[in-house]
Amino acid sequence: MPVTEATLLDALKAVVDPNTGSDFVSTKQIKNLHVNDGDVAFEVELGYPAQSQLAGLHASLIAAARAVSGVRNVSVNLSSKITAHAVQRGVQLLPTVKNIVAIASGKGGVGKSTTATNLALALAAEGAAVGILDADIYGPSQPTMMGLQGRPESADGKLMEPMKSFGVEVMSIGFLVEADNPMIWRGPMATQALDQLLRQTRWGELDYLLVDMPPGTGDIALTLSQRVPLTGAVIVTTPQDIALLDAKRGLKMFEKVGVPILGIVENMAVHMCSNCGHVEHIFGADGGRKMAVDHGVDYLGALPLTKSIREQTDSGRPTVVSDPDGEIATLYKSVARRVAVRIAQRAKDFSAKFPTIKVSQST
Repeated sequence: MPVTEATLLDALKAVVDPNTGSDFVSTKQIKNLHVNDGDVAFEVELGYPAQSQLAGLHASLIAAARAVSGVRNVSVNLSSKITAHAVQRGVQLLPTVKNIVAIASGKGGVGKSTTATNLALALAAEGAAVGILDADIYGPSQPTMMGLQGRPESADGKLMEPMKSFGVEVMSIGFLVEADNPMIWRGPMATQALDQLLRQTRWGELDYLLVDMPPGTGDIALTLSQRVPLTGAVIVTTPQDIALLDAKRGLKMFEKVGVPILGIVENMAVHMCSNCGHVEHIFGADGGRKMAVDHGVDYLGALPLTKSIREQTDSGRPTVVSDPDGEIATLYKSVARRVAVRIAQRAKDFSAKFPTIKVSQST
C-alpha cells in the first residue's frame, strides 16, 4: 500500500510539542512535506528557541513517521524561527530588534535584575540572539551581574556599541558613570537618558531585548512602558503579601498602556538550608501562583531563595553560566522557554511588509 500524505500527517499527530501541549500538524508547523514512494521529507519550524530540545523532538518525529507502513527513509529539518510580534500602537520600533520584553516588579528587592539576567542568558543558551537594557538609572546592576567593565565604544560618534558578555549584548548607564557616583537626576532627565540608551545603541540583529525595568510604577517606569515598543511584560514578585500588592500595581500599569502580560515569575518562593536541607517558605507560599489565577495571566514558574544565586550573580557569572546543567539553571531555562512560547503565540508584527507611503508635490 503506497504511503500517502494523509497517513503520514495522521501519524505525526502523535508527536506533541512539550512546550505548547499541541501537536505539530494541527498547528500547521509541518512544512514542505514530500512523499516519494518510501522516502519522506518534511520541515518543522518552532516559533521559539529550543536548542536543548531539538534532538529529542527530531527523534520523536522520525519515529512517528517510520511507524507508517511502507516508509523507509525519513528526513526532518527541525529549526527555530523567531519573528517580530505586535507592540503598542504609535510607538516607534527598533529596526534590528524583533521583540522587546520588560522584566518588571512593583517594588525593589524581589530579585528582578537577577531574574532578568538569568532569563537573558537562558534564552541565549537555547540559541536566541539576546540583549539586555539596564533601565534602572538610579541603581544600575547589569555591569556587575554580567561581569563587565569599561565604556562602550562608538565607531561613528553617534551610536554606541553594546558591551557583550556570555554572548549577550548589554547596555547600561553604569558603563557611562563612575560606580559610586549617585545619579541625582529628576524624572524627565532620567527618562531622556534611557531613551538615548535604547535608541542610540547599535543593537545587533536581536530576537529578544530584555529591559531590566526600574522598580515601582513611578514616572520613569510609566514613561518607559509608553515609549518602548514592548511585545510584553514579565512581572517578578515574591510570595509575600506586601510584594504582591506592589506587583499587582505594576501589572495594572502595563495593562493600562496596552502592554500584554506574558506571565508572573515567583522569585524566592522557597528556601532550602544548605546545611540540613530543611525547606521553608520564608516569604509565604504560592502567592505568585494565586495572583496569576486572580488576574488571568500565566504562571511562568517559581525560583528558590539560595545562597548560590546571590554568590554567582555578585561574581559576574550568573547561575545559568556558572552551573548550566544544575537544577536552578534548569528552572531559569524553563521559565525563559515559557516566555518565548507565550511571545510566539501572540499576533505577529506585519509593519515591515507594508510599503512606505510618500507624498510629493508635482511641479
